[in-house]
Amino acid sequence: MAEQPTKQKLWGGRFTGKTDPLMHEFNQSLRYDQRMHAADIAGSIAYAKGLARVGILTQDEEKKIVEGLTAVGQEWEQGIFKSHPDDEDIHTANERRLTELIGPLGGKLHTGRSRNDQVATDMRLWLLGEVRTVEKGLKDLIRVMVERADKEKDILMPGYTHLQRGQPIRWSHLLLSHAFSFRADLERLQQLIPRISSLPLGSGALAGNPFAVDREFLAKELGFASVMENSLYGVSDRDFVVEFMMWGSLAMTHLSRMAEDLIIYSTAEFGFITLSDAYSTGSSMMPQKKNPDSLELLRGKSGRVFGNMAGFLMTYKGLPSTYNKDLQEDKEPLFDSVDNISASFQIAEGVIATLEVHAEKMRTALTMDVLATDLADYLVRKGIPFRETHHVSGRAVALAEARKCQLNELTLDDFRNLHEKFDEDVLAVFDFEASVERRQAIGGPSRKMVERQIEVLRSAIAN
Repeated sequence: MAEQPTKQKLWGGRFTGKTDPLMHEFNQSLRYDQRMHAADIAGSIAYAKGLARVGILTQDEEKKIVEGLTAVGQEWEQGIFKSHPDDEDIHTANERRLTELIGPLGGKLHTGRSRNDQVATDMRLWLLGEVRTVEKGLKDLIRVMVERADKEKDILMPGYTHLQRGQPIRWSHLLLSHAFSFRADLERLQQLIPRISSLPLGSGALAGNPFAVDREFLAKELGFASVMENSLYGVSDRDFVVEFMMWGSLAMTHLSRMAEDLIIYSTAEFGFITLSDAYSTGSSMMPQKKNPDSLELLRGKSGRVFGNMAGFLMTYKGLPSTYNKDLQEDKEPLFDSVDNISASFQIAEGVIATLEVHAEKMRTALTMDVLATDLADYLVRKGIPFRETHHVSGRAVALAEARKCQLNELTLDDFRNLHEKFDEDVLAVFDFEASVERRQAIGGPSRKMVERQIEVLRSAIAN
């Protein structure tokens, strides 16, 4: 005699045999999707109200279901919810517990609804809440970078290309360059929100809702900005998952690049910055070591988040229309990405807020050869084409290297032998502060332009 299927499974009526225990474990997702319990309760409460509006539930039934769902939600919040071995997922668990509390009436809640539109709704609702947290963390990171840049505008340092000294800049200018990457991330995140905030609930399993449930009412109840216009699209779309993880991959790339700069500048070879002990660790063997583990983990976790995105995209690319169980694989990479992105912004904020800047070390690293472009510009201001002045300045650098001296230690005769337009005022070129201040065009490192950048960023995080 065949074993009777459990009634706890929402799909049990079709089957006459019991699920293989290994298959049950393989299929079960409650261990990770339970974190959407609040979203699932909220969606069910809204749906109960929607059913009452079309006469599927009486007002009294609606009231009992809403009260029951609220009680289930409180059990989750208080940490006393007890799962059942047959709870496949958060939807099954919540409906099973609701029925235990209010009786067979709980079975009416799923009228016209499928787990296909239910899970899509839960994920979007959950992600909208998480995006607000991520957005706050990103704004907080930008804020601490901006405030630090404002306080340390006087610090000069070499700017690098190819990790070779290029031209003098302000430390604030470098810090703000990373902050502007994060501002772009903030803009992209805010642009993503409307695409997450589109309601699939009411799409049913695939062919829509047969009871004329008012989906615009559901959207308003749950705070969604719009309703998904096609039910097939509604249950199958996971673009918002991919897009969030794509966004996260780029944001984490920006964190990684900033971390790389700070790791390099914290080495003894540079000595520009020192990380706080709170964000460093030691070596189990070498007592003198102070490792920038916080920054190295930020750099490493960027690869993890990218891997989550790439892995799920490979799952997503080959699916036929509407819902397929492959889509269960959307949750763990999304959850992991959200957790790591959110934590990374908080760690980065702490690192930036507490690191020590060694202004004298930065200043000492400024050698006169970083003013070679300024030397070329000096001749440009006397009417000589830049291509010619670039060559002249290069010859001056070569001469200083041959004599093992700094550019400003060449004599006026040396300069005049290189070009007749050099005069006594050439010595004014060799001033790092003046070099930085000459760069007054928008985007430059002059004090005025740095202050402008600070105001632009403050405005971005104020909105």
